[in-house]
Amino acid sequence: MIQIRNATLEDAAALSRVESASFPEAEACSLENFKKRLAVFSDYFLVLEDEGEICALIDGMVTDQETITDELYEDATLHNPDGAWQSVFGLAVMPQKRQLGYASLLMMELIEKARHENRKGLILTCKKNLIPFYEQFGFVNKGLSASVHGGAAWYDMVLDFAHQPPSGF
Repeated sequence: MIQIRNATLEDAAALSRVESASFPEAEACSLENFKKRLAVFSDYFLVLEDEGEICALIDGMVTDQETITDELYEDATLHNPDGAWQSVFGLAVMPQKRQLGYASLLMMELIEKARHENRKGLILTCKKNLIPFYEQFGFVNKGLSASVHGGAAWYDMVLDFAHQPPSGF
């Protein structure tokens, strides 16, 4: 049985395991940074449990910035609960649980949360190969990002609710 819920500080080690299994070391959020983020914006951390075990996560702060900058990854205090945009810092699934639709379930849940909270939309950065995945949710590729997080090439993706009617997910 699967369940989606908000993460808690007690989940930090499990979140770090999922993240480390999904991203190269230079890109993965550290346990220390997960704890800092959870202390400030745990309401914007969703986890998916399968049979009681955390196997997927999505997280990101709320901001007025229309794109993600590297400083947002590093400084949890930049979270603005009244901000216009829901960011997505990470969407990660344990390798043995991929291709089950878990990432899509988490993305749809965060999109609905952002709509319910009257955000302008969602922002994220992704690698080139993941652009089609995010486009299926209505995200638009805005081109190469200024972010150099982890030394990778990222693309800015924006889901602007003003230009995207509610989907039938």
